[in-house]
Amino acid sequence: MHVEGKQLKDFLVDAGLVSRAEYDDLESRIKKGALKESVEKTLVSAGKITEDDLRRAQAYVLGIPFVDLKGQKIEPAVLSLIPEPVARKNNIIAFKKNEDSLEVAMLDVNDLAAIEFIRKKVGQKILPRLTDAESIKNALLQYQKSLKAEFGDLIQKDILALKPMGAGSDLGEGSLKKIAEDLPVVRIVETLLKHAILQNASDIHLEVSEDAMLVRYRIDGILHDAMALPKSAATSITARIKVLANLKLDEKRLPQDGRFNIELNGEKVSFRVSIIPTYFGEKTVMRVLRESVGGWSLESMGFHGVNLERIHEGMRRANGMILTTGPTGSGKTTTLYTILEILNTPNVNIATIEDPIEYQMARVNQTQVRPDIGFTFSNGLRSLVRQDPDIIMVGEIRDNETASLAVNAALTGHLVLSTLHTNSAAGCVPRLIDMKIEPFLVVSTINVVMGQRLVRKLAKSKEKYFLSKTELESLGKIVDLDRVMQILKSEHIVAPDATWEKTAFYKAVESADAKDGYAGRIGIHEVMTMSSAIQDLVMKGATSQEIETQARKEGMITMVEDGIFKCVEGLTTIEEVLRVVTE
Repeated sequence: MHVEGKQLKDFLVDAGLVSRAEYDDLESRIKKGALKESVEKTLVSAGKITEDDLRRAQAYVLGIPFVDLKGQKIEPAVLSLIPEPVARKNNIIAFKKNEDSLEVAMLDVNDLAAIEFIRKKVGQKILPRLTDAESIKNALLQYQKSLKAEFGDLIQKDILALKPMGAGSDLGEGSLKKIAEDLPVVRIVETLLKHAILQNASDIHLEVSEDAMLVRYRIDGILHDAMALPKSAATSITARIKVLANLKLDEKRLPQDGRFNIELNGEKVSFRVSIIPTYFGEKTVMRVLRESVGGWSLESMGFHGVNLERIHEGMRRANGMILTTGPTGSGKTTTLYTILEILNTPNVNIATIEDPIEYQMARVNQTQVRPDIGFTFSNGLRSLVRQDPDIIMVGEIRDNETASLAVNAALTGHLVLSTLHTNSAAGCVPRLIDMKIEPFLVVSTINVVMGQRLVRKLAKSKEKYFLSKTELESLGKIVDLDRVMQILKSEHIVAPDATWEKTAFYKAVESADAKDGYAGRIGIHEVMTMSSAIQDLVMKGATSQEIETQARKEGMITMVEDGIFKCVEGLTTIEEVLRVVTE
């Protein structure tokens, strides 16, 4: 089912989605080698048309019906004909069952393997229909809703089956281990973990209060109450988690850290466990870590324009340092893993020293620090440089010794990637100098520094609006709007004659699949390179503010400017940007 380029071109032009002159220009640039992607993909990347516009056009040209499942309730019996893991992985939904056939909605009707798998499973003829990403998402949420209801029922039944037990019950290790292996508590913990994964939570909090155990999930950076369990279940649940994480069951006075893995729908998921004593009992926090690192790109994480160019320029260097800064939970490690994935080619040796190893990567030698036995970042890094690495990733530069070793490795022919806890890219330089790194070594080794935060992305149900003159004046006190407009025009996000009065922003709108109007997160960034002018400032002992001022003169887009840029793109809201940059 191949779509002829001319047929698609004629449809897109006739539908008014793109002008013929613009299409011809792109075709010409592709022939000359100026563009590597197809015209259609280039139009989607540039925001001229959406992927759903393209799918509708392909459906029309191919003569395949296009179905819209948004807001449509699919019968559970029909939906469940395709298992949820298969539906999610292949973007295929069973939505209508006929006497001798099953109609399925797909994003790619050329996925013959998925069609054949479903045909064998249901034993009926499969009729593929094209649909859009939002329809698939809506249908997948219907799986989740039924699963959530199922989880609630399961937990209530298993809670009733638990033996009553106070949170502070003074039991020995043997008794606690026996309790932790009881079937009801095993099922409760397993259900809580699966629920968190399906909700795409990054953290699970189990908090004991005077009369209950509260379960909370952090989703898109915000904590949400999930459910309240009887306090009598707290000891059993905590004991089960301790067994999974190989922790001491009878230790309730000191904090403990551990880790365990499970497999769900063919995906390995790791949980990093932290347990700490509180007044009413032990509080447990579990960080949810998907162990497969594939599927990310710098573009999908929110890098664009000059920021993207500067990162690629720093990656092309054979030595030096690429640093990313920001508070805990700002996506620093994910950015470094994405860069590593790009650099991970057969002709280089990559070694990492991490605490903890958050994602497992093929062909990368990853090492976990163990401070309890004296194996620290500095000790590990000292050993790594003797392993003939080309590229080294240090999870975090926390102290003078690690900083000194990382700088020395960058000077001796290694490309070093690491993170620092500073509020901005410019703040990285004074931080390293505070760690007793000589200024001349800082300017000699740093290739590029990234500052970043994560903002929540708007869901499909967003609403367009325009800022009033008063609102624009208020926003102008926080960010240089003229500068942001120039950036928007240079990247062809707005028309060359655009003004702020006629530039749309967006606000969150609640919907069935996004209670607060947001779904997922994306980064806002600033990327600073070590230019000769900034080198001079560093050698003179300049402040981070003076360094940032010079970096902006050289074209650096600040995080707040990048945030407003993404607001105009319709990716997030002004309130969300201001929330993360003023925290």
